[in-house]
Amino acid sequence: MPVGVTHLRALVAVVEAGGFGAAAGRLGVSQSAVSHAVAALERMAGRAVLTRDGVPRPTPLGERILEHARTAVAAVSAVEELTGRRDDHVRGEVILAAPPTVCHGLLPDLLAGWAADFPDVRVSLLEGEDDDVAGWLDGAVADLAVLVDAPPGAGTVLGSDRFHAVLRSDHPLAGLAEIDLADLADDELLLSVGGCERHIRELHRLAGARFAPAHRVRQLSTLFTMVAAGLGVSVVPGLAAGMPGDGVLLVPLAQRLHRTLTLTGPRTRPWHPVAAALVDAVAAEGPEERAG
Repeated sequence: MPVGVTHLRALVAVVEAGGFGAAAGRLGVSQSAVSHAVAALERMAGRAVLTRDGVPRPTPLGERILEHARTAVAAVSAVEELTGRRDDHVRGEVILAAPPTVCHGLLPDLLAGWAADFPDVRVSLLEGEDDDVAGWLDGAVADLAVLVDAPPGAGTVLGSDRFHAVLRSDHPLAGLAEIDLADLADDELLLSVGGCERHIRELHRLAGARFAPAHRVRQLSTLFTMVAAGLGVSVVPGLAAGMPGDGVLLVPLAQRLHRTLTLTGPRTRPWHPVAAALVDAVAAEGPEERAG
């Protein structure tokens, strides 16, 4: 029996949904059908493609198959959407990947607009750090992504995002309209390592200040909690405004470094037709500047 798209769809769905039951719900079939499809793929491969202890995870062979399976499933999905059209009405499902601050500050309005303009399109959100997002787009995990500082012409610019200092509300500089990063040299620096380190290094260079993080923190919620506890200050994109909670403030930096946020599809394979339609709709509206 040759490998078919049904087998590959089942494998991809189990890995991405985190289980056979969840994969069945995503695919609209029974859990038994998903199990049989994966088992058939394993019989053809002569060995396991998924582990069965706890959350199913791809075996080394499964990882190699998964890379190609995602591309194949995305391609078939795009062909099905095109051949299923009987008019210019856009319908289908796509996955959009984006960094946490973009998910917080930009995507709620964007997703609401798409829901109104494209009622038969379902957009699933995948949140990750900058490098994760780019990797998911290249690896066919996502059909669309919001990339930070993408090359010119890579897609449609959603806006720009200025960097801010993160301070306790009782910090001596909290009342200023903007802060020179050099004036925070005596405070411990809490570094967010989610993808903005190169920007924060450049901000320190522009300020003539020493870059010496006391702590490196991945989760923004942890970072804001540490600032609130008086353990130091930080620097984050302005789109994080509204995330810190009580007792923590974001103040614009005097060093006016911005990052550019671009909505785009994959670089190395054809775009899903739904993804192309969504990006075209955003492009027609024009860029929306978000200084944060």
